[in-house]
Amino acid sequence: MTALPGETPGTVGTDTPVAAEPPAATDAEGPAHAEAPAADESAEATEPAADGSGNAETSSEDPPAGDAPAGDAPAGDAPADDASTSASTGEEGEAAAAAALSEAQAELAAQRELREKIAKRKAEKEGPVAAGTKLSGTAADLLAAVRAVESGEKAGAEFFDSPAPAPAPRRAAPAPAGQPPRPAPASAAPVDRTASPEAVDAVRAVLTKGGAPEALAAPATGTLGEQAAELLRADPWQLLAVPGVRPEQADGFARALLGTACGPDDERRTAALVGWLLERAALQGHTALDAEAVRAALAERAVSDPEEAVRNAVEEGVALVFQEGTDPTEPDAAYEEDGEAPAEAETGTEAPEPVQVLLGLDRYALAEESLADGLARLMNACEKGADWAEAAAAAPSPSAAELIRTAATAGLVAHSGGEAARAEPAALIAAARGLGLRALGATHSEDGRRRLAEAVGAPDAAVTLAGLLSDAEGPGRDEDGALALDLLVVLDAPQLDVEGAAVLVEALADGVRLVLSGDPGVLGSAGAGRVFADVLAARACPQVVSRTPDPGPIGELVSGIGIGELAQVEAPGKEVVIVPVRDAGEAVHRTVQLVADSVPRAFSIPAGDTQVITVGHGGAAGTRALNEALKQRLNPGPGRFGGFDPGDRVIHVPAPGRAVPGVVRSADAEGLHLECGGVPVVVPQERVESAVRHGWALSAHQAAGMRWPAAVVVLPGDAAAGLSRPWVYTAFGRGERHLSVVHGVDQALPHAVAQIPAQERTTRLRPLLEAVPTPDAAS
Repeated sequence: MTALPGETPGTVGTDTPVAAEPPAATDAEGPAHAEAPAADESAEATEPAADGSGNAETSSEDPPAGDAPAGDAPAGDAPADDASTSASTGEEGEAAAAAALSEAQAELAAQRELREKIAKRKAEKEGPVAAGTKLSGTAADLLAAVRAVESGEKAGAEFFDSPAPAPAPRRAAPAPAGQPPRPAPASAAPVDRTASPEAVDAVRAVLTKGGAPEALAAPATGTLGEQAAELLRADPWQLLAVPGVRPEQADGFARALLGTACGPDDERRTAALVGWLLERAALQGHTALDAEAVRAALAERAVSDPEEAVRNAVEEGVALVFQEGTDPTEPDAAYEEDGEAPAEAETGTEAPEPVQVLLGLDRYALAEESLADGLARLMNACEKGADWAEAAAAAPSPSAAELIRTAATAGLVAHSGGEAARAEPAALIAAARGLGLRALGATHSEDGRRRLAEAVGAPDAAVTLAGLLSDAEGPGRDEDGALALDLLVVLDAPQLDVEGAAVLVEALADGVRLVLSGDPGVLGSAGAGRVFADVLAARACPQVVSRTPDPGPIGELVSGIGIGELAQVEAPGKEVVIVPVRDAGEAVHRTVQLVADSVPRAFSIPAGDTQVITVGHGGAAGTRALNEALKQRLNPGPGRFGGFDPGDRVIHVPAPGRAVPGVVRSADAEGLHLECGGVPVVVPQERVESAVRHGWALSAHQAAGMRWPAAVVVLPGDAAAGLSRPWVYTAFGRGERHLSVVHGVDQALPHAVAQIPAQERTTRLRPLLEAVPTPDAAS
């Protein structure tokens, strides 16, 4: 690796072992809709994340409301000692023999008692427990739709814009031969979910009485609905459902409203805390949490009986409980119903592993179960159809030929590889279209869509996933409400969250082939779940691993990072340059110099085609500081349009988890006018502050799924604690022709690559996929 003219050369070594850095405070900014500040946080602290990822990114600033400070362990990361001391102690009055039960027996007994209590509660009511009634927006719509379809009350097609046909079993989309393409159904006007002024005023009055900031009135009404004021009066801890509100703030609000009528063990408080813990875990990617970790986190928040608190939350429908492992109802379970160990255990036979109890929110449970069922449906409904042999023989590479042959015989295929391997799904799409099939590729970003369309050689062969699901792009729907496709290839599959994947698979008819393609080494989805990783781990479908390496020095460097090695690479054309710095101030200065002068001079790459990537949004060399410095150099101006000027590079966040690069064109009474990938976009004035930020510098989560001619990765000294192998792999792979690394973390970089893998996410999709019946081809 070499230095640019005028820069100081440096090297990156891997030989010297380095002790782990102490954890730093994190800037774990939540979804983009978290707009209102919490009770004791500054406006800057509550600025929503442009990537909507919910993943913690290093910052030297205080964390915003709703995220754990440095000394506040997340629910899923409770220390083992704390977890053990807060384990269930049993209720007073239980028989003395129960004290001798092992942990597994006690857990099974608790589950039996819980099932009996739930059955009794259901019998006393006219209908089932209304779990999920506190959801709103898309999540509530999805929950209602899934339940209506599963119960037979409505047909799946009724939830699309076109008129619903009579209920009928799903059938395969008709073949395209000899038929004109079906027009897409007309898009319905978006539903206006803005709260009424009267409801907002009523909530504002309740908040004022409880000492909470009035700025929470609009988001509280949007989250809790038109009856938010009544809900908050009856249960002040409902305020915890509002993004950005922390438990101590909700406790203060409740004390102001209820006085001495509330306490730390109030069932309303404990139920809200369980929901808050699970929601916070979802921001970190988990779809469920170990029940023991939840009980430990409740104990840390002054709940005297965490076991009873969890029971109450499950009974009230706040959380669902799942058992992973041995089914206690089976004869070979670890313990029989009477609590006695089975005879095999007494004779020395190894007992089954104990049951793991998980808690989860119903929205993610429904999504994971629906996704597992949908994937099983696609796997079992595939028919061979056309002859793919000739197409495979004409494939541009052996890996592409293998992918074509595999897709010919399987309804679900997992394809993995680096950037160069994206040519293989493109070859599959082209081959399928050559056979007369309706084949399409969906990508995470507009940049990925453009690159895929160029590789296939057909502008209509690629769409963004968001555009496909919203019917704004793609072939539209058939008369059954399913996407009019025979083959769908989803690139950037690691960016799929479980809810989006469930909606996508439900929209595919029987007989459609689905190929999930992506690079397992990159950062995971912004939303909850790890769909691609779970599909690979479950091994329920055929897998094709590309043998096409990424070319050049950048490809060699990134490939080594993927296996935990940070090696020096030969870069005779200065494709990779290391720029060592001493502090954050020098890192900002060097970054501006690289973007504005050095890279354009050495590679003829304009500043607008160079992307800066850094670890966090806050701090002296985070995205905010870098964007401010880059704007002053590249497009100075007064920021008369809400901090923006024409020509500013920005990131638009139309929905949590989506980061769309764009350029400011103008502003007027309608809002801020952007151009995003050649498409004009107008952001209303009230959304500009939360949905648009400058985009010369991005986080790696925001940059995932996109590439630029040149990338400058900034690693200031305070970023060491935020580094991991997937982060480095993702950031270093964003440059096509050139990569500069502004390096100030010393040996923390090779340490992160070698020893800090991806953070594990707790999900249920893998065991669900392992349990579904699959065709013989999947084995």
